[in-house]
Amino acid sequence: MKYENIIVDTEEKIQIVTINRPSKLNALNQKTIEELSHAIDAAEASKDVSVVIITGKGEKAFVAGADISEFSSFSAEEGRLLSKNGHEKLFNRIDNLKTPVIAAVNGFALGGGLELAMAAHIRLFSENAKVGLPETSLGLIPGYGGTQRLAQIAGKGRAMQMILSAEMIDASTAFNFGIANAVLPLENLMEASKKQAEKIIKNSPMAVAKAIQCINANYSSEMNGLEHEVDTFGSCFDTSDFTEGVHAFLEKRNANFNNNH
Repeated sequence: MKYENIIVDTEEKIQIVTINRPSKLNALNQKTIEELSHAIDAAEASKDVSVVIITGKGEKAFVAGADISEFSSFSAEEGRLLSKNGHEKLFNRIDNLKTPVIAAVNGFALGGGLELAMAAHIRLFSENAKVGLPETSLGLIPGYGGTQRLAQIAGKGRAMQMILSAEMIDASTAFNFGIANAVLPLENLMEASKKQAEKIIKNSPMAVAKAIQCINANYSSEMNGLEHEVDTFGSCFDTSDFTEGVHAFLEKRNANFNNNH
């Protein structure tokens, strides 16, 4: 796929996906969601990618929301399909991806932008970041997982407060709420994101993927998270990564893990 709204670069097993619509403050439209979905699938399939970093072009916005002009005249059924397709193609896809995804949130992350960041496994914020779910001010509710993931990440009370008031919060408040893993000067954001990625890359890709699945199992109504952990823990013992990791530890050397996901 030829990308029009995103830029994809790969370096040292890190795929950097930059949403490139600065004139629209990187707002998400269906075309951008389609391109992001394609890039995420390509990263998952590639042996050369161990971590994905998603960020926005420029210094003002990660993603300033959905492109409202695109759905302003939608019917109820069209709105339902917009949400459903977004979940399936991108937001749930990222959440459950075996390859870790880091959101480098540079500036505004509103509506779909915050929902995109919350779907990622780790979120690093610039000091100028401001985030919120303003959908109720438009006569809507968050439709890309915001009502669920914000409550899971920040707690029910804070999710109620942010969604019902439609208010924005700054980066330090987002950190206090547990939405941001760290807050950094804007000029250090990408460097810090890459360093976080490098720490992950040193570990077993198999174990990282299984850990993501087990953590997510806690939020699934179809799984018992603890039982899933027991079974998954056991399955690790039959892998080459376990053999290599244990031998490396006993031999006091760095492990050389299989790069396959």
